[in-house]
Formats: sequence, C-alpha cells, structure tokens
Amino acid sequence: MVALIRLLIFGLIALTALYLGLLWYFRARRRETMARDWEEAGRPGDRAAYIAEGMAQYERSLRRRLLWLVYIVPVTAIGLLIWLTNFN
Repeated sequence: MVALIRLLIFGLIALTALYLGLLWYFRARRRETMARDWEEAGRPGDRAAYIAEGMAQYERSLRRRLLWLVYIVPVTAIGLLIWLTNFN
C-alpha cells in the first residue's frame, strides 16, 4: 500500500511538471507565431491587443484541452495494468 501511495505522489508530481512544461511551451510558441504573423502582415493597430485576443482564443481551443491527456493516459494505463495484474 505504501508503494502505491509513493507511486501516486511521485507520479502526479512528474505529470504536473510535464503538464506545466508543455503548457508553457505551447503558449510561448503560439505567442511567437502570432507576433510573427502580425509583423509579416503589417497589421495596423495595437500588437499587444492582437496577441491578447489570439491567446484568449487559444485558451478555448481543442489543443489546450488535449493537454489534459498528459494526466488521463498514464493514470488510466497504470490503473489498467494494476487491475490486470491483480485480478486476472
């Protein structure tokens, strides 16, 4: 039982670090792409407002929601392995 609790604690810490790293990376990439698009298109107006609007759209996007799979897939796989090992 102690081993399972230790696995859960360290596993969730590792998954959280991975999630936050990917979140930071994808947001930075999106922000750079929007800044580059704004400069290449020569858009008039406020660059910061354009990027803020684009980032608000990104927060509602499917790609942002799919990052939760970082938690869902490993936890499901480990749970399935434990169940198959112990009950079959």
